[in-house]
Amino acid sequence: MTKGALALLINSNAQNWSPERWKARFDAVCGDRLVTLLPNAGLDPASVHYAAVWKPVPGTLAGFPNLRAIFNLGAGVDALMADRTLPDVPLVRVAVPDLTGRMTEYVVLHVLMHHRQELYLRQSQRDKIWEPTYQWPASAVTVGIMGLGTLGIDAAGALKRIGFRVVGWSRSARTVDGVECLHGDAGLDAFLGQSDILVCLLPLTPETHGILNRGVFAKLNRNGPLGAPVLINAGRGGLQNEADILTCLDDGTLGAASLDVFVQEPLPADSRFWSHPKVVLTPHNAADTDADEISKYVAAQIACFEAGSALENVVDRARGY
Repeated sequence: MTKGALALLINSNAQNWSPERWKARFDAVCGDRLVTLLPNAGLDPASVHYAAVWKPVPGTLAGFPNLRAIFNLGAGVDALMADRTLPDVPLVRVAVPDLTGRMTEYVVLHVLMHHRQELYLRQSQRDKIWEPTYQWPASAVTVGIMGLGTLGIDAAGALKRIGFRVVGWSRSARTVDGVECLHGDAGLDAFLGQSDILVCLLPLTPETHGILNRGVFAKLNRNGPLGAPVLINAGRGGLQNEADILTCLDDGTLGAASLDVFVQEPLPADSRFWSHPKVVLTPHNAADTDADEISKYVAAQIACFEAGSALENVVDRARGY
């Protein structure tokens, strides 16, 4: 029996999202299954049983009548969830150790960067000033992690091993060994009040949209060794109120920020974030998606699904993640 085709749809011009590169990886792991890049004018829509996508244009997936599952090639599914024509089939999010490890690398890198006063030290280097200042221990710093899913839990473990105190917050109750976990509206203020460095790894949902705002920043710990709290957002751009971030950096409510995601990407050339002295900016590459690992993950999921097993990491559409 002919296997249902896998349609590959990638809407990005970034080097790491080269559609041809991704197709070559899927061809290598999908055996005799047809893997086709969209758009493909000669493709019979009825032959497509699976779609592997990144930010497809809304409405694109509605034309496949026999679609059985959609695999999102990146961690965030908000772009897909915004498509009101999305077929009512399982939507699977990426959850592979490679992606989790890369995000933890990013979080640890930027927490250490602010903890070890790298912004000050690099400016001292540019100014040719030899003036070391007191360096506090990691145990004096509390890192608050917003979002205790797979990514947040892994990052928390790595930070704890280095010596930081870690607290966590999530929408619903979670338990993580060695981490004080708070949840919901009732636990948010207590979480923020302890946090010297706020790391946001939340999914983007209607409830979390714009959650990183002045009201939240004003509740962060102001008595920690850093002098003023620090924001690290490696979640989604829609989580942050960017005007609030800039004004809070300017008036000292925030001491610094590491931002990997933005409301508009690529970031416009006239954005103040590019040149703000308290901002460390990265181009949405905190957890770069690896074509080798993700293609193997999708192929294995399809094989198990066709053998009668349930798909893993299926998005709860009501919650948005």
